[in-house]
Amino acid sequence: MIKARTLVEGEVEGEALVSKVPLSFYGDIDPSTGVVVNRNLPIYGEKVAGKVLIFPYGRGSTVGSYIIYRLAKNRKAPLAIINLESEPIIIVGCVLSNIVLVDKPEKNIFQIVETGDKVIVKAWEKEAVIEVIKWKKR
Repeated sequence: MIKARTLVEGEVEGEALVSKVPLSFYGDIDPSTGVVVNRNLPIYGEKVAGKVLIFPYGRGSTVGSYIIYRLAKNRKAPLAIINLESEPIIIVGCVLSNIVLVDKPEKNIFQIVETGDKVIVKAWEKEAVIEVIKWKKR
């Protein structure tokens, strides 16, 4: 179990999608399909829909908040987002879209979670708990 700070409450479980580099929702992710379209990202071509999206922090335009909201309206949004430190663009987008959001995990999340692992996020009040279930690679 990894403790973290709750920013948007909720409880979800899903498959992890991990990017060790920052993301911009404006330009990196297609809001109609939820597909990562920036070829320079390690998760290029992956879908964020229904995933627990893990990345260090957001970057780029304030329009990113509305892209997150549009993803949610199109049913292409992640179930949850885990950041090392969330910034206002990500926070506002998740609040508008009711996407579970946590940050400041007590352990280095990038040394623990890999894309494809199952992640359970329980974010209530000020403290969140992240549980990781490792899947064997085939």
